[in-house]
Amino acid sequence: MAKYDVYGMGNALVDMEFEVDDGFLDLMRIDKGVMTLVDEEEQHRLLTHLDAFEGKKASGGSAANTLIALSALGGSAYYSCKVSDDELGNFYLNDLITAGVDSNLNGKHPDGVTGKCLVMVTPDAERTMHTFLGISSELSVAEINKEAIANASLCYMEGYLVTSPSAKEANIEAGRIAREHGVKTSLTFSDPAIVEFFGDALTETIGDGIDILFCNEHEAMAYTGKDNIDDAIAVIKTFSKEFAITMGAQGALVYDGNTLFEVAAHETTAVDTNGAGDNFAGAFLYGLTHGMDHHQAGDLASKVSAKVVSQFGPRLTVEAYQQLK
Repeated sequence: MAKYDVYGMGNALVDMEFEVDDGFLDLMRIDKGVMTLVDEEEQHRLLTHLDAFEGKKASGGSAANTLIALSALGGSAYYSCKVSDDELGNFYLNDLITAGVDSNLNGKHPDGVTGKCLVMVTPDAERTMHTFLGISSELSVAEINKEAIANASLCYMEGYLVTSPSAKEANIEAGRIAREHGVKTSLTFSDPAIVEFFGDALTETIGDGIDILFCNEHEAMAYTGKDNIDDAIAVIKTFSKEFAITMGAQGALVYDGNTLFEVAAHETTAVDTNGAGDNFAGAFLYGLTHGMDHHQAGDLASKVSAKVVSQFGPRLTVEAYQQLK
């Protein structure tokens, strides 16, 4: 029996989330609804303007949100990442420990700056992110725990890692190790901007194929170059044995290798879409590693993501996850 349900790698970013209006984004000349990589100076400049808005801080990054959701539901997870020996780096480690997620972090971090993601949420619940990767951009094969991968049921790779050459190679190597030990591989496309600007790097990461893909409908069509979801699905089936495609208020499409299921959306009032896809993946993977079929896992994932978007912040309390389960 595997020690971990899921082993994951990702950018360790402290999420600093703010409620803003569209006028603020226009004033700051920020593209709405996507993740934009910025340098530390640009992020600091933006942060000074965000001081006037209400904020919330949590350990984050796409894969971290997924693994924390899986852990809160009762799963076991290991997370490989990189933080610095600074206040935010120690905050990040303590948050992972509190969440029950094992990691390669041991409190002895290298010098540098821990990455931060400024998440701006507008009244329509859309999230816009400005990310300074900091030392996370230096994530490499050195952070991989081969033993943890070999003792996992599934290896989860974060699409955001393709923005850094060394992190992209770490993703590819983690996938190779997983396949060598008969561990399933999974990839999330992460963000439409990643698909648009780093599509070739995603293709390198996929290699000869993966077991499970997570994406939304826009990412699916953008990556495959198709203008409708049916044609996009036909292409995805050529490189991913299974997949889950989220479609917002229209629910999700889940493929188990034989049958394509429609998963209904659960009624909610959206407040903040940040973390919705990450939580969907975490709940879905929890379901698959705990005896659920794909349709049942998709339904749990739909319930969890609906609850997440109904509140401010990228995750729920442990009690809320347990109640939904």
